[in-house]
Amino acid sequence: MFTPPQTRYVKSDGVHIAYQVLGEGPIDVVFVPGFVSNVEATWQAPERATFFRRLASFCRLIMFDKRGTGMSDRTSQIFSLEQRMHDVRSIMDEVGSKRAALFGISEGGPMSLLFSATYPERVRALVLYGTYARRSWAPDYPFGWNDERWRAVIENADRHWGTERFDFGVWAPSIVDDPVKMGQFAAYFRASASPGTVVAVWTMNREIDVRSVLPSTRVPTIVIHRKDERVLDLAHARYIAERVPGAKLVELEGIDHVPWIGGGEDILGPVEEFLTGARQEAQSDRVLATVLFTDIVGSTERAVELGDARWRGVLEAFHALSKAQVDQFRGREIDTAGDGQFASFDAPARAVRCGASICREAKGLGVEVRAGVHTGEVERMGDKLGGLAVHIGARVMSLAGPGEVLASSTVKDIVAGSGLQFEDRGTHALKGVPGEWRLYRAAGL
Repeated sequence: MFTPPQTRYVKSDGVHIAYQVLGEGPIDVVFVPGFVSNVEATWQAPERATFFRRLASFCRLIMFDKRGTGMSDRTSQIFSLEQRMHDVRSIMDEVGSKRAALFGISEGGPMSLLFSATYPERVRALVLYGTYARRSWAPDYPFGWNDERWRAVIENADRHWGTERFDFGVWAPSIVDDPVKMGQFAAYFRASASPGTVVAVWTMNREIDVRSVLPSTRVPTIVIHRKDERVLDLAHARYIAERVPGAKLVELEGIDHVPWIGGGEDILGPVEEFLTGARQEAQSDRVLATVLFTDIVGSTERAVELGDARWRGVLEAFHALSKAQVDQFRGREIDTAGDGQFASFDAPARAVRCGASICREAKGLGVEVRAGVHTGEVERMGDKLGGLAVHIGARVMSLAGPGEVLASSTVKDIVAGSGLQFEDRGTHALKGVPGEWRLYRAAGL
């Protein structure tokens, strides 16, 4: 079982900077995060954990939280690229890294560019993903954010950061309809920074302009960007690649700004080849499993009807009931998010019966529950599960009605002879999942 690395601290100009070290590869890689991060919360979602474990498979990975964010000191909301360069040097000195590759994503890119041009003797290579040399519009930089967009983004963060009204979907539109993943995403951002910190960071970002240092960046550089992402136009990457001497540009298919959506192999494969000269086959611990998703139907309306205190009591009772049912049917609870539950089973028939039992028992709490079941190959990452099968299970559940257990055709075929009965619900397109899927309603339970 994977154990996350220990968080340690180094003092930089009187500020405690949190960092972690993972892996024993032949090269050091300093991962410079985007505008906010949390090194401990990083390991709490399967896709993020997969991304960083894969990165650490070919290097000694050095991760950190920038001052003011995550596990680092939050004593100030004044940040500068100069301060953050000093923080990186302090961490490298603390862990004995004389030369490292810098991997800067999003807001981490400008600082990585400036660091590489200022301290080329400490940088063996530069990896840039989804980043920019300047964030704001200018007459000679027309693809930056204009004043209107800046005002809208900063106002939205100030009012709605970490809630369902903040537009996290811009950063990861492919998972916007997945309540489990979006819940994990929002929780990660809340753990990474407060609204005031986010406003302060973006206020600084608005002024960033490192275009003048691009011709002075003399280390091997790769610039990677997903073509159709919603946060930064591809023109940012092309601008950098055209002006950094010898830079290699890699344009990828995709709409997500966040690099680890889907595991991030499209990014990490080119990074590994660039840094090591070869690309290994991605390693993962994959097994066949059945996933069960349940949630309360009409939860928002019920919460309004009951009020916060009574609704909280209903949710606590529902989660306790669901956990007890999963245990009874010899499953394993993987996660709970808001009004839902995610569990796994090694036998699909038990998963279907468990879902039906949860739907039935929840009526005693005055709520209607729906369930979705799918069997497929999942990726095990410590206590978490990831992979397309998990995504499909959540999508199947979203199509179920009150009190229904919907199952994929895979489940129906595997449980033949178990005595379970199913009613054909036709073929459906599952958002974000290729092809059409025939679904079945569990009957007679």
